[in-house]
Amino acid sequence: MKVQAENEPYDEINITPMLDLAYVLLVIFIILTTATVQGIKVNLPKASAQPSLAESKTKAITIAQDGTIYLDTFPVTMTELEGLLRQYKAGTPDLPVILKADSTIQYQSVVDVLDLLGRLEISQLGLVTTRVVK
Repeated sequence: MKVQAENEPYDEINITPMLDLAYVLLVIFIILTTATVQGIKVNLPKASAQPSLAESKTKAITIAQDGTIYLDTFPVTMTELEGLLRQYKAGTPDLPVILKADSTIQYQSVVDVLDLLGRLEISQLGLVTTRVVK
């Protein structure tokens, strides 16, 4: 390597600071464009002042991975579930029910509970799922 004297001019340009600046500007550009294109703006509808299902006397039926059926947090059999739901339906004719089932259980268990809810004429039914994040 050649040693350069103090008074001699440079004959090479150091591009490292220029590349650093280009990378910083590229990162800023990527962040700003993805932040501004988050989605389409729409005017969302307003909900009524009526209490939602979560605020009312909602009953939750859960089917665990081992097939155990729970009403709220108490394990029940299908006949116990039918009797309890009849009592709740007598007190609240438009009884809302939420059904949560493990994704690995047999489909027949869910169908049995849905048949029971149909026989009891419970029409306000919610099925709980998880949101898939892309």
